[in-house]
Formats: sequence, C-alpha cells, structure tokens
Amino acid sequence: MTQRHKFRKSMNRAIGPAVALIAVLAMIGYAIFGPTGLYAWGDYSQSVEKKRIVLNQLAKKQSELQNRVNLLDRRRVDPDLADEYVREKLGVMHPDEIAIPMDGNEKP
Repeated sequence: MTQRHKFRKSMNRAIGPAVALIAVLAMIGYAIFGPTGLYAWGDYSQSVEKKRIVLNQLAKKQSELQNRVNLLDRRRVDPDLADEYVREKLGVMHPDEIAIPMDGNEKP
C-alpha cells in the first residue's frame, strides 16, 4: 500500500467520529449559548423581576381605582369625593386650592 492510500483510509475512518464530535459540541454550545440556554436564564430572571415590579405597581393602581369606584357608588356616595370630583371636572377649583383627604372616623 502506498502512503496516500493509508492516509486516505485513516481519514475515512476519522470522518465518522469527527462528525459525531462536531455534533456533540454544537449541542453543548446550543445548550449554553442558545435562546433557552444557561446565559439566557440570567436575562429571564431579570425580566421576571422587572415584570413583578410592574405587576405590583399595577395591582396597587387597580386597588386605588377600585376604592375610588366604591366611593362613587350611587347608593352610598362619599360627599367629599363627589364634591372634589365635580369641582375638578367643572373647573371651579382654584389652581392654588388643595384637596386634603380626611379619614371618616376623624373629627375636624
């Protein structure tokens, strides 16, 4: 056998394991650097934390709005809130006037 023939034969034998090694390395690289890989988990946790903060702010805003809706219920309207709302919407509130909310149990 000639040197070329031996070299070609050894190269043909090495092609299968080389392709398998490349495939395994590609899968490992995808598992680490891919869109759902290890590096992406850090971004996901930061994104989830930001979304939780926004969710808490929106829940607080929703509870404030629900309280306002309850205070403006037709059957039991809070007179101070109704007065403030009407004066603000009609434009009869002075720019330097400040509405101070008071607790219902407190006496002026």
